[in-house]
Amino acid sequence: MIGRLLRSADFERVLRSPTQAKSVHFAVHHVADRPSAPAKPLVQSKPTELSTELVSGVPGAVDDCQHTAPVGGLCAAPEALAGLWLGAVVPKRHARRSVTRSLLKRQIRAAVAGHEALLAQGLWVVRLRAPFERAQFPSAASLELRNTVRAELAQLIGQAARRAPRA
Repeated sequence: MIGRLLRSADFERVLRSPTQAKSVHFAVHHVADRPSAPAKPLVQSKPTELSTELVSGVPGAVDDCQHTAPVGGLCAAPEALAGLWLGAVVPKRHARRSVTRSLLKRQIRAAVAGHEALLAQGLWVVRLRAPFERAQFPSAASLELRNTVRAELAQLIGQAARRAPRA
């Protein structure tokens, strides 16, 4: 499963690293690390009684996790922190319409998911570095744009997977 990068500190850390691969429109950055911990520690609340019965085989309440680290508000074991974490940077200056930015982010996530087995663990950021010509792709939801982005990203992610050191 691929986690999402959410904190700006993680994005900054990955974007400071050298580019793993780049194409005409995209660049890929990688850091073999885990996402940073939240700035504020999780506040321990008073234990409350649940209105439902405890069922065997089902873990307790999320607030009861003491030996684990919170990930995105969820309780996860430390070994669950290892894995693949993805961030997508699609600036408004390169994709003016929100529908275009959304399409590009979905395509980025799909391309990385398709190459998940080949990618090294760590933090990955795919960044749009140049706009797609609006004259060539007048519709943001056009099949031509979708196919062009998909093909370019597949080639780029494959290239980045070969260059990134495997753990």
